Amino acid sequence: MSETGDFIIKVKDVSKDYGKFRALESMSFTVPKGSIYGLVGRNGAGKTTIMRIISGLQKPTGGTVEYGFDHKKLGKVGALVELPSIYSNQSARENLIFQYINLGLKIDGSVDKILNFVGLGNTGSKKAGKFSLGMRQRLGIAMAMAGNPEVLILDEPINGLDPQGIIQIRDLLIKLNKEKGVTIIISSHILSELSKLATDFAFVESGKVVQEIKAEDLETDGTGSLETEFYTGTPEKLIPVLTAKGLKATFDSKSGIVHAKGYYNLTNVVLAANEAGVNIARVVTKETDLETYFVKLVGGESNA
Repeated sequence: MSETGDFIIKVKDVSKDYGKFRALESMSFTVPKGSIYGLVGRNGAGKTTIMRIISGLQKPTGGTVEYGFDHKKLGKVGALVELPSIYSNQSARENLIFQYINLGLKIDGSVDKILNFVGLGNTGSKKAGKFSLGMRQRLGIAMAMAGNPEVLILDEPINGLDPQGIIQIRDLLIKLNKEKGVTIIISSHILSELSKLATDFAFVESGKVVQEIKAEDLETDGTGSLETEFYTGTPEKLIPVLTAKGLKATFDSKSGIVHAKGYYNLTNVVLAANEAGVNIARVVTKETDLETYFVKLVGGESNA
């Protein structure tokens, strides 16, 4: 790690040209170590390009990327950029073993540990070509985890998934960040989901980062209050948990829904709820500060 220990990746004035087209223009941002860092921007804003540069798939035309760890060691930067490269006629385990071979890693018990971690440990000999989209995304994340990476780079990992698949990926990333200590850089079109997941954001427009902001600062930056519905069988136990996190929580006895106002970090709420013996079955964001903030910041309709 770096001597300061407070960042894992620092992008400094990075530009990228494709012929006469400039995709990135002096882009700069800093990813804190241990964060879930969300890249927000319209289609074509430069999110995928900078992810490819950070992961080593492309070289910048100008500028530098500084790493707070030995990024040249294979496996220390895991990436799922665009579609995962999966052999459809092979099983999940065989696909992961191929990834180990590509990285020069020893085939050991960590293969099955990773598969169990992403929820694919019981797929046996089932071919990946018969997996659901959510399962294929989890397999892609498993392959990106090979080598015990310091940072995981995910471009639109929930794009096209059904609600159950989105929840599974979200829970997996939270678990990966908290239990494995992996820093995650993620982009997503679904801002309501990104707002529940990320701890930090960079807003990208026309190849530049127009602003960086921490998640907890969204509430105090003039964007209004986040309104959320929590579904649980023990609302009387959940309300004190939400209140302790600074939320204004009420219970609607007719609908059985706990309503909360104010910004919250979903990871912290879920962990606190689990400690209190509360199972949160579903979370629905009614108004998303992130969407409001994005539109206010760059103008026009949100299309991140």
